[in-house]
Amino acid sequence: MRNSVFEANAPGKGQIRDLRGRRVTVVGAGRSGRAAAALASREGGVVRLVDADPRAVSEAERSQIKAQGIGIRTGAHRAEDFADTELLILSPGIPVHKIAPFLPRSDSIPVISELELALDRVQEPIIALTGTNGKTTTVSLMAHIFKSSGHECFEGGNIGTPLSEYVLSGQKKEVLVLEVSSFQLQHTYSLRPRVAAWLNFSDNHLDHHRDVQEYWQAKCSLFRNQSAEDTALIHASLWSKVRDTDVTRAQVTVFDQEHGFTAPQLPGVHNRSNMEAAYLACAQWGISEHKAREAMSSYTPHPHRLQRVGEKNGVLYVNDSKATTVHALQAALHSFDRPIHLLAGGRYKGGDLQAVRELIQQRVRSVTLFGESRDVFMRAWEGIVPVDWRPDLAQAVTHAADLAAPGDVVLLSPATSSFDLFANYADRGDSFIRAVEGLDNRE
Repeated sequence: MRNSVFEANAPGKGQIRDLRGRRVTVVGAGRSGRAAAALASREGGVVRLVDADPRAVSEAERSQIKAQGIGIRTGAHRAEDFADTELLILSPGIPVHKIAPFLPRSDSIPVISELELALDRVQEPIIALTGTNGKTTTVSLMAHIFKSSGHECFEGGNIGTPLSEYVLSGQKKEVLVLEVSSFQLQHTYSLRPRVAAWLNFSDNHLDHHRDVQEYWQAKCSLFRNQSAEDTALIHASLWSKVRDTDVTRAQVTVFDQEHGFTAPQLPGVHNRSNMEAAYLACAQWGISEHKAREAMSSYTPHPHRLQRVGEKNGVLYVNDSKATTVHALQAALHSFDRPIHLLAGGRYKGGDLQAVRELIQQRVRSVTLFGESRDVFMRAWEGIVPVDWRPDLAQAVTHAADLAAPGDVVLLSPATSSFDLFANYADRGDSFIRAVEGLDNRE
């Protein structure tokens, strides 16, 4: 059921710029929330930081937060935590509908993202990139190209360093390279990227968004404030849907793989498109194709994204724990010419599992499921390849290793979130690595 808080208007500039004496509530005590709370407090706000998880902060962290003049409360939300709020700041991944029951039934409370708070305090040109998959790889690749070419840049946003931390640091870089999620975009109103890039789109985060259309509209808002002086990079797969809309007034470049970039550490068709987007964005700062190619050759991907853990008895083990969507799974399956033994499962958050049946039949020799969404995957895939289930990832790795032959790949590409068994996708990937390292050598 919708609450009037869902319809909160975009805040006026004065409501964000002048926080002196204003009561600010920040929801989520992770890195982003703490950065927002610290920035709002520095700007004169009377700040309260709340998190529904009673274990969200340690006692030492709690003391540090209080030392900054920030009130903090963890545990189940209460109406009194929000009763006097004049500005509400949501951390990424916290949907407003989870907070709405505790808010006054009024649409007068401005709701913003941590990103929006920080944007009002930067003047540097911005590259902002979104997409269902590949965001982190492409943003880090852009940053690597800039740094390799002698340009100073900040890399952060949705993953890594929040923009509020950059503001607090007092740094001034030549360009800000930001990964932005649909969660952030829903409550970000003033973002105007010099370059905005949209990599891809598929059903995702339907546990957060009301429906696919809301998710789509959040992504489209990346371009909302651009003008004809700016650049919009839109992947060819999205152009037919975007072409006849008024999504952007910027100069549009539709891209795919025109320059034919390749790098062995970035396998798959999807990564060739990601490299294209990275080059086209960096080219706006005068970086040549030659310089971009040189940088791509020395790029080291982030962990948990098609990360080659190693080979045991001729079997390659690959950690793609960051593949939390069906679309990311599809990309991973296209990345190997070797037979695949797939490890999948976790907390299902939407996506068409039926759409990958043919691909699994063509490329996968076995599927070993783990975690809570067993029935969802079994219904979709049983009968096309052998499908089994183990209650945890370590047992799933052992089972897949028993089935694999020299020349095969054991691929962790879960197509789900990790929150049934793990703290996050990195925790899941690290668990996979430990399980692989613990395997006995097999003759």
